[in-house]
Parts: sequence; C-alpha cells; structure tokens
Amino acid sequence: MADMNPLALAWVWPDSLIAVGIIVVIAVLTRWLIVRAISLASRSAIKRARAQRDRTLSRAERLLSQATGLDSERAEQRIRTVASLSRNLVSITVVVIGLLTIMSVFDIPTAPLLASAGVGGLVLAFGAQSLIKDFISGIFMIMEDQYGVGDLVDVGEVRGTVEEVGLRVTQVRDLTGTLWYVRNGEILRVGNQSQGWSTAIIDVPVAQDEDSERVIEILDQVAADAEDDEELSKVLLERPAVAGVNSVSATTMIIRMTAKATANQHFGVQRTLLARSMAALAKAGVRGPVTTFGVVGQQ
Repeated sequence: MADMNPLALAWVWPDSLIAVGIIVVIAVLTRWLIVRAISLASRSAIKRARAQRDRTLSRAERLLSQATGLDSERAEQRIRTVASLSRNLVSITVVVIGLLTIMSVFDIPTAPLLASAGVGGLVLAFGAQSLIKDFISGIFMIMEDQYGVGDLVDVGEVRGTVEEVGLRVTQVRDLTGTLWYVRNGEILRVGNQSQGWSTAIIDVPVAQDEDSERVIEILDQVAADAEDDEELSKVLLERPAVAGVNSVSATTMIIRMTAKATANQHFGVQRTLLARSMAALAKAGVRGPVTTFGVVGQQ
C-alpha cells in the first residue's frame, strides 16, 4: 500500500478552506443583498401607503380608506409581517444551499443525504400535513389581508370579531362572548363585514291612504339633513336615497330608503334614519299604520 503523501494533504486542505471561505462570503453577501432588497421594498410600500393616506381624498374615499385600514397601522403591520417572513425564508434557503455546496467541496456525497432527507421529509409532511396546511393558509391570509384584528367576520360555523391572527390559528370571539380558536387550514370561506362598505335599508311605515308623494318629499328632506349631519357624515358615504313605495297592504304603505355607509355601520344608520323619519312624519301630521281589531259584542 502506497504511503500517503503529506504534501498532498497540505495542499488540498488549504484549497478546500479557501473554497469554503469563498462560499461563506458569497452566501453572506447574497443573503445581505436579498434581505436589503426586501427591506427597501417594504419601506417603499410603507411610504406609498402613508402617501395614499395623506393625499387629498373625497369624503367617501376617506371613509372607505379608514374602513379598509389604509390609513391605520394595519397596512404597515401587514407589510412588516410579510417582509419578516420573506427574510426568514431567504435565510433558510441560503444556509441550506451553502451547506450543500460546502459538503461538495469536501467530496461528501450529498445524494444519500438528500434521499434520506427526502424520505424523512415525506414522513414528516404526511404526519404534520394539517399543521403545514394551517401555516401555509395563515401566510396567504396575512399577505392577502383577508381579515385583521377587530374585523367582524363569518368563517363558516363561527361569526364574530377577530381578536388575534396567527400563522396557525385565528381567534374569533362570537356575540355570546365565546372565544373560538379556528385553524387557518380549516377556513374554506371568509365573509368580512368590516371591509369596504355596507347598505342600510330603512322601511318607513305609514297609513295606507296617505299621499305617497308627500311622504317621499318629507323623507327626502330627512335624507338631505342626514348628509349634513356632523355625526352621520362620519359613516355615510353618500346622501341617502328614497327609493319610493316598496309595498302596500290593507292598512300599511311602506316607503323604502337606502343609505350607503362604511363597513359594519349600516345597523346604526338604519336605526337613526328610521327614528328621524318617523319623527319628521309625525311632525308633519302623517299618520302611521292603523291596525283594526274585530270586537265580538255580547248578546
């Protein structure tokens, strides 16, 4: 058996160490550049969100931006969360590729390792597939801003207010006060009543024989006053509209009004406009519905 030349080892190991050093430098530099790009992109997105918030908007646009979270910390928090997830993913990817490259420098066979990792990964993925599904769903929910803390949502069997959004579980408190822990992977549909706008439908009842045109004129004035009202203007996106006669029965005529409001504010607008409409009609002498009762006389 030939003796191993010590000079060969002396030359091989320095070359290998130099190669490892170069790989480490390239990996660190690559990670720094990508993370730097992610940070710059996130800061630019935050600046655009703030500029969108600060620019001159119409009243409806301003109220809608408030309802969708464009002028709150929610948009910025979402951007920071996505940036943090991206940085972590980049770090893991760079480390794995760097380790595999270093192993190849020392002629360590990576194929058996990758095969073992693949089999182990399949076993782990099969055993934890529901957990992985929850995490992936949580990441997409955050990135797409499907809902946030404080939103009123319907996620199937649970309807309530979101109290916490995590990568694996979303916490929702229903109207009875029960706190539900909903796995993100089990959420197949989401109805968010706190995004965009809502419509308040106000059905105003009056006596069947009242003059409908006069009633509509009074309600139209109520709508005009509501548009100029300091409190209602905070939630109304536009002037309420009087649709006209909606239905007529033997004793009652229903005049319908509609009002476009910010998300989840339609119930309050409905109650307020109904109360003001009934008060205005009573002041104008318009009669409400009259219910007749049959009386059985005694012999």
